[in-house]
Amino acid sequence: MNASAHDFPEPIFDVADLSTFELFSPVVDETVWFFTNLLGMIETARSGDSVFLRGYEDPYAHSLKITHREKPGMGYAGWRATSPQALERRVEAIDRCGLGRGWVEGEVGVGPAYEFTTPDGSVQRINWEVEYYRPEKDQRSVVLNRVQRRPLSGVPVRALDHVNLLSLDVTANKRFFAEQLGFKLSEHIVLGDDVEAGAWLRSMTRSHDVALVKDAGGGGRLHHVAFLYGNTQHLIDACDVLTDHGIEFEAGPAAHAISQAQFIYVFEPGGNRIELVGTPGYQVTDPSWEPVRWAQDTIDDAIIWYGSPLPAEFDTYGTPHSGPTAYRTPNRYVAAEAGMILRADSSTRG
Repeated sequence: MNASAHDFPEPIFDVADLSTFELFSPVVDETVWFFTNLLGMIETARSGDSVFLRGYEDPYAHSLKITHREKPGMGYAGWRATSPQALERRVEAIDRCGLGRGWVEGEVGVGPAYEFTTPDGSVQRINWEVEYYRPEKDQRSVVLNRVQRRPLSGVPVRALDHVNLLSLDVTANKRFFAEQLGFKLSEHIVLGDDVEAGAWLRSMTRSHDVALVKDAGGGGRLHHVAFLYGNTQHLIDACDVLTDHGIEFEAGPAAHAISQAQFIYVFEPGGNRIELVGTPGYQVTDPSWEPVRWAQDTIDDAIIWYGSPLPAEFDTYGTPHSGPTAYRTPNRYVAAEAGMILRADSSTRG
């Protein structure tokens, strides 16, 4: 039997979805090339050191902001409230817990936003006012409930999907998202000492909008940001295109048992880990959903339902990253190796 009605917490539905994400890159032009030429995203604006992009089914003027920084990582994850009143309620709740940073001015396609951090210091924003994308006439789809026609560049992703944050204290961050933002726990990994090693939370019915996984470092770093294909064949097509263009794969194609999503993990040229989701995860429509608990002896099945195992650095590499790594793209090893070969070849000819 479920808990009595008096014990059941009143759900909070004040956060609609992950609406925008700022990605830092030391090589903005190459990162933009990756997202536009290979993943088919549409550039909608430029401002200062930033470029704004969107997937063809993203409803807003942009869903991805790429900004120049010396090191890769995330600027902020942007959440849209379900109403102006919902925004006010969440700002008050965040203020009370002491993690608010104050209002920031609107930018391209986004109105004023309230900035705050998670307990680990990961920067987040929440807002209400947005600008919707209005395609040119030649980009309109005959499918009137689709934002625009499917692009013919690369293998186009549909939309921004979710974000995964490395966390020093998974439980503290989980409670913050639940208590201050109203997120619901879908699944979690609990180790033998009852320490949470991972938590997957949703704002509405998607299996998860944010994931929190244990970080051996200080926490608050970006593990990955994900984009949705929604189709297995498009995921396979992406593998073909990305391989031919020298993009470094980390894992996949494979499937997680947690969320039940098919995936590949790749590194964009700036060094950030990107997840591309084929068939999306399940939907949670049960209002009294019992979070799925994965114990230590089931972790392997939880992470990889089928497909090759993940590399060891999947658990430790995040951006910004310090220290050596075996990965090529994040350390620009490909360019370094090419330079050494050319220099060696030049000295031989001399």
